[in-house]
Amino acid sequence: MPHVLVLNASYEPLGVVPLRRALVLVLENKAVSLEESGAFMHSATRAVAAPSVVRLKRFVRVPYRGPVPLTRRALFARDGGRCMYCGGVATSVDHVIPRSRGGQHAWENVVAACRRCNHVKADRHLMELGWRLRHQPAPPTGLAWRIIGTGHRDPRWLPYLQPFGADDALARIDGISA
Repeated sequence: MPHVLVLNASYEPLGVVPLRRALVLVLENKAVSLEESGAFMHSATRAVAAPSVVRLKRFVRVPYRGPVPLTRRALFARDGGRCMYCGGVATSVDHVIPRSRGGQHAWENVVAACRRCNHVKADRHLMELGWRLRHQPAPPTGLAWRIIGTGHRDPRWLPYLQPFGADDALARIDGISA
């Protein structure tokens, strides 16, 4: 099922919701559709354009958001789905400094890796193998990562995410993918 970007009344990105939830917000007059996906949702009596971006009518106070949580999906989004060692398609998560050797499970020590590189590296340091990382791992920043890290992306969302760091986030992903 498609997903929809939800913006606060101030146009700040809040999150991504399933199309059905966004449609309910619009039909209950709690949100306004800013962009349409081109598809239509049909009921027994009417057809409604499916939204791609909705803005809430009332401002919602968002509690303090700490750092972006380290999830597999967010990690693969940060690394562009590519192995940080060889550039192949990433299928697993690897700790640069192995946990058995004191490495932490943190953004600065975790990278996406292909199965082959992860197996060859195993429980060793990069210097032991003579390997180098393609990019230094770092935690993602900006509100746009809360959206991009979900794994759902739509080109119609970009104008609403650009003021919140989407260009930097997407350039990093595209730069790593290339």
